[in-house]
Amino acid sequence: MGQGASRPRGGQEPPAHRNAVSEPSDAREATGVGPHWAALVCVAALVCIPVLLAALLVSPSSPTAREQQRASFVGSATCATCHAPQAAAWRESDHARAMAAAAPANVLGDFSGVTVTDGRHTATFRRDGDRYVIRTDGPDGTVADFTITETFGVDPLQQYLVLFPDGRRQALPWAWDSRPREHGGQRWYHLMANEPLPATDPLHWTGREQTWNFMCASCHSTGLVRGYDAATDRYDTRWTEISVGCESCHGPSAAHVAWAQAGALGEDPHRGLSVRLRDRSGGAWRFAADDPRGIARWEGPPRQSTAAQVETCAPCHARARPLVADPSPGQRFLDTHAPLLLERGEYHADGQIQGEVFEWGSFAQSRMSRAGVVCADCHDPHRGTLRAEGNAVCAQCHLPERFDTAEHHRHPSGSAGAQCVSCHMPAVTYMGVDRRRDHAFSVPRPDVAAQIGAPDTCTSCHTDRPQSWAARQIVEWFGPRRRDDPHPALAIVAGREGRAGGDALLAAIATDRSRAPILRATAVSLLPMPPSPATAQAIGAALLDPDPLVRAAALRTLDGLHPRNRLHAARFLGDETRLVRIEAARALAPVPLDALPEAARPAFVRAWEELLASERVAAERPEAHVNIATLLAARGDMAGAEAAYREALARDATHLGALVNLADFEARRGRHAAAEAALHRAVAAQPREAEAHYALALALARQGRAADAIGSLAEAAALRPEEPRYAYVQAIALNQLRRTEDAMAVLRANLERHPRHRDSLMALATIERDRGNFTEAERLAAAAVALNASDREAAALLSQLRGLRQRLPGIR
Repeated sequence: MGQGASRPRGGQEPPAHRNAVSEPSDAREATGVGPHWAALVCVAALVCIPVLLAALLVSPSSPTAREQQRASFVGSATCATCHAPQAAAWRESDHARAMAAAAPANVLGDFSGVTVTDGRHTATFRRDGDRYVIRTDGPDGTVADFTITETFGVDPLQQYLVLFPDGRRQALPWAWDSRPREHGGQRWYHLMANEPLPATDPLHWTGREQTWNFMCASCHSTGLVRGYDAATDRYDTRWTEISVGCESCHGPSAAHVAWAQAGALGEDPHRGLSVRLRDRSGGAWRFAADDPRGIARWEGPPRQSTAAQVETCAPCHARARPLVADPSPGQRFLDTHAPLLLERGEYHADGQIQGEVFEWGSFAQSRMSRAGVVCADCHDPHRGTLRAEGNAVCAQCHLPERFDTAEHHRHPSGSAGAQCVSCHMPAVTYMGVDRRRDHAFSVPRPDVAAQIGAPDTCTSCHTDRPQSWAARQIVEWFGPRRRDDPHPALAIVAGREGRAGGDALLAAIATDRSRAPILRATAVSLLPMPPSPATAQAIGAALLDPDPLVRAAALRTLDGLHPRNRLHAARFLGDETRLVRIEAARALAPVPLDALPEAARPAFVRAWEELLASERVAAERPEAHVNIATLLAARGDMAGAEAAYREALARDATHLGALVNLADFEARRGRHAAAEAALHRAVAAQPREAEAHYALALALARQGRAADAIGSLAEAAALRPEEPRYAYVQAIALNQLRRTEDAMAVLRANLERHPRHRDSLMALATIERDRGNFTEAERLAAAAVALNASDREAAALLSQLRGLRQRLPGIR
């Protein structure tokens, strides 16, 4: 389920968001110090609150189509009659035990009547015959007994599900640590022990963030139909096999069984299977005798199954937003999912895993992926284990005489440090006990890690040593040159933090097709808007990139442009990849149909329906309806947008994104009282959320009530000191109210925390200039220019101040 961490605001991975991504906003906040604060901040309406789209819910297909699909599954027992060795291996795998009925043969936890508490949460586990029961706080906060219906997973922990009358299966927060006792296991523990989690919290075990049907089902069962009914808000979720069976990867196999029974050997190259996973190209990985690197290369025809193998694993081993309901095995990944890019908080700037992002996103960065390596080259696809133990699995393609030596790994042979994974696959622990390895297979760079504030594999083991020591050791061993200098992490962190020159660094990565597509797409997504000539050229090149992930990211950047400048997206409405088509439609949302080329209009209508359908996949989620409302409003369908906002609030009347975006929607229609009322509801429901207070302040400012907004701004800045924008706008408001000393104090404190915040530097420089403190103003303006030499406003202010110094000798 993936629910082992605390809330996203706390800097950790949010629980149970395997298929969640944040929807970026079209809104762009104003910069600089203007004469009218209300005019400044009204541009910053909080349409930008991130919207999580993690749903796996609604199937628009008819019941007949669903039954036909289910009928084409035959079950793993049928497969085993002809494929006994593979079936025996599969039965030992975690896939086979991904989910099971709560029966004595499957339950690992101690249900002997024990009561467990961690100081915040308490539960009692008992057995009543073959029925397993937990006594804990329920959906209304009342302590009660709940019957466990299924087990969920097996190693290194097992979770448990409870079926509710509305068809929802909810994952309990108490998990059984199934590791051996000598490793700390054989105990109950709470997955979010540091969270109070009242029954009203979406993260409570009965809340929407822990709903199995929504968060987990598609990857833990076979032939799943989620069966969500939006009208009744109920589920009728069904599967053909409770766990991950053969057909989860090979696809429905009724036609294959018919082929086998007919004895038509050789007549069907796919043998009736919808997914072709077995490679029949006749090639192999071989070591070239004259290659000093000692790395195997593929020799022979191109591998026929490379894309199919990786894309079969990707939907369940990637952090991605589903684009279609109940996707079938064998569909192209980007036709069914929108994967998360290398986003802050989920990946470190050097691409290391940070949040619970699973394996695909890191593997997609690797040289191995670009060389044609697939998951099954290292993992037995049926047993799920490695094909060999220790370094032997790497030795399949990396010559041991070259790599498994002290001259290479610089550690005693046989030690933990001599293992390839110790240096090239750093691990992160999720859900308290689940240690997972990074699959980017990167080269250790403690020098880069020190610059970007990321961990490195050297000092993760040598905890008593600084990163500078590790960097020196690597230079001594291998020399100062690196194949990936300048390291792309420096561009990514520059883009994330708006550093000077970051746009040029990002543009260079975005247009370098030797880089991994996920890295190129991430670089494109970080390009500042509006674009400079250099970044505009990079976006243009990215639109023509051969990889659809990069094209989709480039289309998303067009959201920052005026609608008349988005017409370039029209040519992608008929792209072969669904993700690209829907991003083209999203970019063109505010463009009137008659403004499109006539030939593109039918394609827009089709792509627009695909876009809305991709949002409706999440019909249970309030966030999905907020997204739909935003899209409909962009098309001018105000009635439809209002109805979508009401749908969102019907699912959660306290949902922050719905209330804040509804308020902005109302304000744009001139209904300021309704907007303010929605924001007061948001503040009352989410008093610890800075966005609620900030949005209320903006609404008050639009009405010319800056004095009333000060308190809300101060609250937002206090709640999120890590966000410099809030304190900056608070200072602007104070200055407009002629509370200049207070404004300067807020700006100085903000710059102590965020010395590179350009707007605070400019604001304080302007105030100091107006007070006649030209020397200090010049220092601050120079610091702003140092951040970005092409910043015309900062350069003009600095030039003005230097001119004043020349004309007025003796000034401060």
